[in-house]
Formats: sequence, C-alpha cells, structure tokens
Amino acid sequence: MKIAVDSWTLASRFRCQGTYVYAQNLLREFKKIVREDAGIRFSLFASGRNGNDAIHITPEERFELCSSALLDHDRLWRFGGASLSASRSHADVMFIPTAATLPLGPVPVVCTIHDVTPITLPSHSAPVGALQRVLLKGCARFSRAIITSSECSKKDIVAHLGVREEKVVVIHDGCDQSLFNPDPPDIAALAALRARLGIYKPYLLHHGTIQPRKNLKRLIEAFRRMLAENAALDFDLVLAGRRGWASDDIVNAAAKHDERGRVILAGILGDSDLALLIKGASLAVVPSLYEGFSLPMVEAMACGVPTIASNTSCLPEISGNALAYFDPLSAEDIAACMQKVLRDSDLRLRLSKKGMARAREFTWERCARQTLDVLAKAGQGR
Repeated sequence: MKIAVDSWTLASRFRCQGTYVYAQNLLREFKKIVREDAGIRFSLFASGRNGNDAIHITPEERFELCSSALLDHDRLWRFGGASLSASRSHADVMFIPTAATLPLGPVPVVCTIHDVTPITLPSHSAPVGALQRVLLKGCARFSRAIITSSECSKKDIVAHLGVREEKVVVIHDGCDQSLFNPDPPDIAALAALRARLGIYKPYLLHHGTIQPRKNLKRLIEAFRRMLAENAALDFDLVLAGRRGWASDDIVNAAAKHDERGRVILAGILGDSDLALLIKGASLAVVPSLYEGFSLPMVEAMACGVPTIASNTSCLPEISGNALAYFDPLSAEDIAACMQKVLRDSDLRLRLSKKGMARAREFTWERCARQTLDVLAKAGQGR
C-alpha cells in the first residue's frame, strides 16, 4: 500500500502549532514502522521554495520525498493540487493531517479533523474563519474516513458537520516523552532560562497560543484575585507561546500590575526550553473554553507538574478526570481552585502522580499505528 501525505501543515510558520507537532511526530513514527513493514510505502510532498519543513526530512527506502511545484502555491495546493500530486504518485490513499486541504480527485482520503473551533469558537479573523469552515465541511464530506483526537470532538463533528458516527475514528494524540517527562530538570539550565525570561519568583504556567479561546484574560484576573486575597502566596504567572489572533486585550491585561501579580509573556520557546520551563512550574493551569485534545495539558501532566483545568469540552476526558477542575467562565472559581492546590501539598502530590500516570498512556507510536490501521482500511479496494 502506498500512502501519500499532505505536508501543507509542515510549513515553517506553523512550527508552534499543535497541527505541526501532530504531523511531525506521526511522520517520525511512520518512518520507524516502514523499516519493519515492507508492505507500506510513503510519499511525502516537499518544496524548498515556500518554507515547508518537509524538505528537511531525510528520505529512506519506502519513504520518499516527492518534489511538487504545486506546493509553492498555497490556494492551488489546497484546492486540488494535493489531490493531483497524490494521483500522480500512484498512491492508494492520501492522509491529510489537518482539515486545511480539500479532498478532490480519485485517491481516497483520510483527514484528521482535530476540532470544530472554526464553527463553535472561531479563533481567526472573519475571512480566515470563513475559509476554514469551507475546508472543514469539504473535508468532512469528501474524506473516506475522519480521524479526531477525542470523543468530545467526535460528537461535535457529527453534530456540526452532519457526518455518520461510524465515519469518525477517535485516536488520541501522543506526547513526546523523551522531552516531557518527570526527570528532574538541569538546575543550571533552568536558572539560566528563568534569568533570560525575567522570572525571579515561583511561578504558575500556561503554555499555548495567546488568543481569546484560551481564556487567558480571565486567568490573569483570577491570578490577581487570588494574590489579593492571600498575602502568603507570592507567585508570577508565566504565559509561554506565540501571540495569536485578537491577543491585544490579553497582552494589555498582562501589562497592568502593581508590586504583586506580575504576568510574564515568555514568547515562543524551543522544545527543550519549554520542557524546562514546565518542569520548573509550581502549577500548570489550562483555562481553555474549548479544546479538541490539549497537548499542553498532557505535556504538563507528563512532566509531573500539578495541573488544573477547565471542566469543559474534552479536558476532563483527555485528563482521565485525574486533575482538579474549575468553571472557566468564573474568575472566582479559577482563583479558588488555584489557591486550594497551592496551599495543599498533599493535593499537589496526588495531582502530580495521577497526571503522570494518565499522560503515559499517550504515545506517538500508538497514535501512528492506529492511524495506519485507518489508512489501510480506507485504501482497500480502490
């Protein structure tokens, strides 16, 4: 069986986004599996002109890089170019790692729809959101099978996109446990990182794109409320990640502080620095209004950091109800949950142990093998 992989999501501009991490890790595992299974071949499209990181992947036997000038033209690629390239490569099935490319042509397609945020909670401008909804509905309609990362997302896909339940397969994402693990951090490296970022107190952490869906303005309000009510608690709040759409209100809220309640915008960090920063945190907070999986939450759990999260969307499901939860629409409830955990060392230890145990269930190897099963079924009988 020959599998063509749409590499659009590996554009360098997406490096800090979850869809890039997903595609990158699956490709790494696919390469390992190909070495064991002579019956599988992959074609990955690449171009050196448009900043697509697929060009840096080393080809191997049965894992080829196919140059395609169509990939240099974003709209052309997403509206027919990818399907044409898959057909020219004589693929039995094409894998689209995110719902950003329209499945057209004779080659059957398996698409991953991570969530339906363009419909339920848009996180881009109106024109971009409209395009996302067109592609989302097209992928749902024309894909032979749909992969998603949680039961919550599956229910939303069925409800909002009108597809049959049996068409949607839930495969949990993985977590790179070579980086995100409970091994003690390098003390000197962590100290240097904290000094570079200007973090001089114990800190609470959120990592992920700074945008309204992440509910960070309310987190900042809850953080300062907690400090105002508890003179014995003295922490900084660190927000790590790129600034996304409509982030100005969050950035402005972070800038307003007095002697206490400082919010540090750490910006984009490399994976090793991010893992260090997570391991040094006293508490990880995930206040999102909606998530399809929440890799940042799993990464914090994997590092053994006590973690608390919203009681909405997929977060209780993915965390296995192993965390402490709060109402994300209530700054008072968020503050109370943070305070409770920070003042109870036994609770922090329980959250740490339960989080680590749950996070160990999420591996990219398992995700890749289950994904290959779906691709094999979709490619049969073409």
